Amino acid sequence: MVKIGDILLGEFPLLLAPMEDVSDPPFRAVCKANGADLMYTEFISSEGLIRDAAKSRKKLDIFEYERPIGIQLFGSDIDSMHEAARIASIVQPDLIDINYGCPVKAVACKGAGAALLQDIPKMVAMTKAVIDSTHLPVTVKTRLGWDESTKNIEEVAERLQDIGIKALSIHGRTRVQLYKGEADWTLIGKVKNNQRIQIPIFGNGDVDSPEKALELKNRYGVDGVMIGRASIGNPWIFREIKHFAKFGTPLEPPTVKERVNACKQHLMESVKWKNPKQGILEMRRHYSNYFKGFPNFKETRMKLVLSEDLEEILLILNRIEVGQFEPEIA
Repeated sequence: MVKIGDILLGEFPLLLAPMEDVSDPPFRAVCKANGADLMYTEFISSEGLIRDAAKSRKKLDIFEYERPIGIQLFGSDIDSMHEAARIASIVQPDLIDINYGCPVKAVACKGAGAALLQDIPKMVAMTKAVIDSTHLPVTVKTRLGWDESTKNIEEVAERLQDIGIKALSIHGRTRVQLYKGEADWTLIGKVKNNQRIQIPIFGNGDVDSPEKALELKNRYGVDGVMIGRASIGNPWIFREIKHFAKFGTPLEPPTVKERVNACKQHLMESVKWKNPKQGILEMRRHYSNYFKGFPNFKETRMKLVLSEDLEEILLILNRIEVGQFEPEIA
């Protein structure tokens, strides 16, 4: 049984990765319904929380049905991270997670996210400050290192465990790689099989099928896997992995009705959490993902994307369910 502090996660937990502009409450609701065991908020700026910025505060929204749920923080200033963790703890998540893995320039070039992989003493000090600021378990998500010549994840894992983190998620790429190339799980496996390491180790990177998830589990011994991009428009990946792990056979792919229902749930949660106008606007990026591979879908997708009326969008989705697509324009 995998545990983070007192949080029980099952034998081989599946984690939804924190993804900016993706893993908000509406998306998390769909993933939870399909078997995600542990989810995280979008990463939240420590400076934004301290300044009481509306966008950062909104990301603190969590709901009972999501539990266990972690709030993920990032920042470059130790004192700010300490205070942000204190603020985040007030809304009573199940854990606080620190982002030491985000590779994008807007974060890393300001000394946050994956940038801390270049300054391990500061990373350790920052992590200790967060641990000291909260009664909740603190976990970390990071990468193998900054670049090929500085893959220091084994040192990072030992030092962070020694000061009290309760779990570590490792993305199998360096910061320089961004999301290019193939994730290298070799070092993830070395961390997991290090006799000194007693905390759960979760692997992340290129987990895009049930077969891949179980292959990585069996080869590297990780306690669970974290799934990011492969869940976008495909929340069924969680239940598919669980079915494959239990029975050894693939689960039937989602029906058209299941795809439509998931898309409707996502849409309605988005409208409810934000407001009708904003919810409809932000849902536009998801339609292509839910109906990827559908033949003759271009005109229907355009109708979905251009519509600003909730009832009209629901009618279009109903037509998709029964196989009625907009005629293609020559």
